[in-house]
Amino acid sequence: MVNQVAQADLDAVADQLGRPPRGILEIMSRCPSGHPNVVKTEPRLDDGTPFPTMYYLTCPRLAGEIGTLEASGLMREMSARILQDSELARAYQRAHESYLAEREAIGHVPEIDKITAGGMPTRVKCLHVLVGHSLAKGPGVNPLGDEALELLGAWWNGNSCGEDWVEPVADD
Repeated sequence: MVNQVAQADLDAVADQLGRPPRGILEIMSRCPSGHPNVVKTEPRLDDGTPFPTMYYLTCPRLAGEIGTLEASGLMREMSARILQDSELARAYQRAHESYLAEREAIGHVPEIDKITAGGMPTRVKCLHVLVGHSLAKGPGVNPLGDEALELLGAWWNGNSCGEDWVEPVADD
């Protein structure tokens, strides 16, 4: 797959992560200020490392807000609900299957075959991944990512990061 990501976006992600980004295929979501907040990544990085997290959250402010949700015990509660609510379990299973199919279409990596990320489909291990999936695909794909996003509310309020943002221009 050919990388079509603008250099300005790659630079913004590098600033967010504090290191050069790896394996970025596409910007999947932006915060209201225009900065990337979720990227789509290769299932195998350039150095050969398998990378199961196809939708990688890059925004440090959002990551911090999600960390607060994780510390609240929400992941345990969600994992318990998967076991008790068959409709939720089926929807979460569909999110897992959709994630796998999309990643497989990018490339087959035997080491991560049938492994998604975030604990799908049987538990909740990482809300960052589930929120990234929801932001990348929109509402209705990952029910627990959608719930976490709803709990976050307007997480970008008070964020001044957009003051110096310049809309990236596609590389030719």
